[in-house]
Amino acid sequence: MILIVALSMGSAAFSQIHKMERSDSSMMDRSYTLNPVVVTGSGHHQRLKNTATPVHVLSSQEIREQGITTLDGALTRMMPQVSMSPNSMGSFLRLNGLGNKYILILINGQKLTGDISNNVDLSRINMERVKRIEVLDGAASSLYGSDAIAGVINIITDEPTRQLVSASSNTRVSGHGVFTENVTLDIYKSGFGSYTSFSHDRANSYQNNDLEYVKGSETETQPTIAPFFTGYRTYNVGQKFTYSPNRHLALNAGVDFMHKITDRPNSRADITGGTDYEMRYRGLRWNLGGIYKFTTSNSLQANFTVDRFRYGKLYDVETKNYAIGDYAQSKKQKSMELQLKAILGLMKNSTTIFGADWRQDYLTATSGNIDKDVYTLAVFAQHEMKFLDVLTATVGLRLTQHETFKTHVSPKVTLMYAPGNFRFRGTYSAGFRAPGLDEIYYHYFSVNRGKPQIIFGNENLKPEKSNYFSLNAEYRTNVIAVSVTGYINRINDMVVRKNINVDETTLAMLQAEFPEMTADQASKLERYSLYINSDKGDIKGVQVNVSANIFSGFNLSASYVYTHARTKSDDEWTVLERSVRNAATVAANYFHQWNNYGLNVNLNARFQSKTYYPGYEDAPGYGIWNVLTSHSFTGLRHVVIEPSLGIDNIFNKVDRRIDSSSRKYALYSPGRMIVAGLKLKFK
Repeated sequence: MILIVALSMGSAAFSQIHKMERSDSSMMDRSYTLNPVVVTGSGHHQRLKNTATPVHVLSSQEIREQGITTLDGALTRMMPQVSMSPNSMGSFLRLNGLGNKYILILINGQKLTGDISNNVDLSRINMERVKRIEVLDGAASSLYGSDAIAGVINIITDEPTRQLVSASSNTRVSGHGVFTENVTLDIYKSGFGSYTSFSHDRANSYQNNDLEYVKGSETETQPTIAPFFTGYRTYNVGQKFTYSPNRHLALNAGVDFMHKITDRPNSRADITGGTDYEMRYRGLRWNLGGIYKFTTSNSLQANFTVDRFRYGKLYDVETKNYAIGDYAQSKKQKSMELQLKAILGLMKNSTTIFGADWRQDYLTATSGNIDKDVYTLAVFAQHEMKFLDVLTATVGLRLTQHETFKTHVSPKVTLMYAPGNFRFRGTYSAGFRAPGLDEIYYHYFSVNRGKPQIIFGNENLKPEKSNYFSLNAEYRTNVIAVSVTGYINRINDMVVRKNINVDETTLAMLQAEFPEMTADQASKLERYSLYINSDKGDIKGVQVNVSANIFSGFNLSASYVYTHARTKSDDEWTVLERSVRNAATVAANYFHQWNNYGLNVNLNARFQSKTYYPGYEDAPGYGIWNVLTSHSFTGLRHVVIEPSLGIDNIFNKVDRRIDSSSRKYALYSPGRMIVAGLKLKFK
């Protein structure tokens, strides 16, 4: 993570020089700053160069320059240590070798609830409202509690400007039915602010190969209509209000609603690969919050958030048990969270934080026979002190009381030495993860293509614990930024699903547990799964970044990440599933302004080596290049027109391997696509 800070610092520095040379800043709301304000690393707002716990910042400007309209696109195109595997059950996110359940995703500091089979539903994020994305690598449980083992992704949303009324429309289209439309309306008057947003995102299902291997064979093939990528339609509506009656008090309230449904081919008797139903997802999130500033360095904050997420099956083919239009709910999640925090300047050159969290999680899973809830209480403190103008130390501690797993302590220590243009940082932080309600209580039975699947939870599970160490050296000027980081992340008591072979005794037990299982289904049952504490994780990595201002208006950056991620089960070490050993991203950006016309050209690429799938065929590596040109016309009085045109996957890289039970993938691109967009900004 510390490495990535260098990139964002260097890029910001170069962009500030760049900004000074431009006569018009309206091109895509250019807002690069030399030293942006961040909050995720330390828990309070401070300049990026001053944070001893560094954070990588992806600004809305950087995201728009690459024509990115989704959160997963922003992360994978701009952060080589992040990988993504999309499917109908959400997006399987991986950060530095570790998967979804070890990554804490926040919106303005509050946890995002809702997953589908442990896959995060990132479609709930409206990218048009994203001001910046702050990414913190490694364990961060001292500030953020459970799940922050691989890192924290904090999405900071925008707020209305002080302009009386402003509005925007942003449209983007490309191949395979990809279409995104974002509309916003902002109002501000006498301390009252309102912003309203609507987004619609859709894409068609597609295949990269219309053949599959016949079950049990790796040579005989047959046609299939099974999609390689699952199409979808998503709608997001958001409303936020802010009120600041004076310079001391700021209040806010907001609500967000999301509706999503997949778009897959229907099942047919003459060919395989269709489905009887579509997956339907709905999310509703609302929050209340406020901050009271006694002085610039002393404040109290409070936030209360309720987040609901549910999904299930909407049938579009008549079956034995369901008619067309019937809905069968699979899973319903709800969380309520109250956060209180005091940020105090008790001594000169220091910041002290005291806080308390209460959280209640609910899970109802029809397929898993769960209707449970659990509470978590936590108090935390952190003290940050600057010595001799070049040395900054941070010490933090969190005490968590979990209803099921009792008391847990998470410490953190950081140290930064900053002579001149150099930064040297060292970090130790502890992480923990309380097993999810599904891992504790699951009593799951389902049938997939005639084959039964059984999963049991385990009430005797222990929390997963981690220790994260990192060292960073950075050199930064207005011309070049270079950073190298090494880290180790070690995890104990990893929760995994253990497969247990079925014999006559266990089969009788399983038939008694699940009387709905038919004799034919029971005859096909070879094993069942049980959640256990088994594995250890060992992730080591090196991150290298170089960023340079080559000449006026032209910025170049490159990042490389080496990740060695292993897991130990019993006495055997294996590579962590879906981990990538080598990955890199590069980006070149050129901008020039001629009177009322601005041109921006962005060329970017991602390269990665093979993706490991132990026990299956590894997915081959790839390299993807993209280019986007954006044009700004500012001559009109009340509107700025910004068309864009580009090509995704210039060299048409596609994984066309025939699908089979052992085939796994890393590259999900359908190939070369023309991308076109139009943004209108009304003022």
